[in-house]
Amino acid sequence: MKKPIAFSGIKPTGELHIGNYLGAIRNWVRDIDELDNIYCIVDLHAITVRNDPQVLRKRTLDLLAQYIACGLDTEKCVLFVQSHVPAHAELGWILGCYAMFGELSRMTQFKDKMQKGDDNLNGGFFTYPALMAADIILYDADVVPVGDDQKQHVELTRDIALRFNNAYGETLVVPEPVIQKVGARIMSLSDPLSKMSKSEEDPNGTVVLLDNPDIIMKKFKRAVTDSGSEIKYDPENKPGVSNLLTVYSCATGATLPEAEKHFASSGYGTLKTTVGEAITELLRPIQAEAARLLADPSYLESVYRQGAERAAARAEPVLRRVKEKLGFVVI
Repeated sequence: MKKPIAFSGIKPTGELHIGNYLGAIRNWVRDIDELDNIYCIVDLHAITVRNDPQVLRKRTLDLLAQYIACGLDTEKCVLFVQSHVPAHAELGWILGCYAMFGELSRMTQFKDKMQKGDDNLNGGFFTYPALMAADIILYDADVVPVGDDQKQHVELTRDIALRFNNAYGETLVVPEPVIQKVGARIMSLSDPLSKMSKSEEDPNGTVVLLDNPDIIMKKFKRAVTDSGSEIKYDPENKPGVSNLLTVYSCATGATLPEAEKHFASSGYGTLKTTVGEAITELLRPIQAEAARLLADPSYLESVYRQGAERAAARAEPVLRRVKEKLGFVVI
């Protein structure tokens, strides 16, 4: 039986953090035998902001090593760098012609940039949802594992695919978003009302995958909690405590009710320390494996070269199918 095709990717901007791992990458690893997995380092998306070229190059390789260290078996998935497969940019342009101006202007991230008056509000910020649609559609993806804040982009991808199919007949697979119920959104330790982010201004709010144990413990001990002393899962009234319970649940496998029971007679200090220790132990083998891989650049090169070949072999037939429907003279 044909396995459902899954596509997802992360930008090589900032550093990978526990929100990325607990909310996305670990789920990719868990489902690796159930799905036909295609995972991408989306470096084309990264240039909507200005990057130091050397830093972008380093972060791309760091991310590749961390993907593998987290458990992504390159024999069981296609793992590649987006810019190594030109079909992404080409289909991104085509699908941009089937995305309506109003749809793109309603994208939450673009509106946020507009409201903040970003000095670098370039065309890429406006059109990147069309490129994201191309990322997904190029591989006939059936499912797209995303955080709930990215669901809007998958919905736009669906709208674009349906619009194209209505115009030219069944050509593109219409994907479904898949959102995890627990751990889908890990919040900042310094502002539990905001999602943990690679671009967070306060470094204490984000626990980076490669943070050493001392730094991890310091960040958790400084984590913002809530008024009162009761430890219970109540995101509306106790966002700080609820976030720590979610992290503990994801790190240990305990359910949220089990986590509440575990800390029923504890104070906030014990909660913070215990969660920090759980994350430290969870990340220890990942950090060791990432260090080993980064010390072997020739191996990483072999991974991204093979990944590019495998991805291109799957993307090109889809791009050709689209071009033929549009009436391009295909060679």
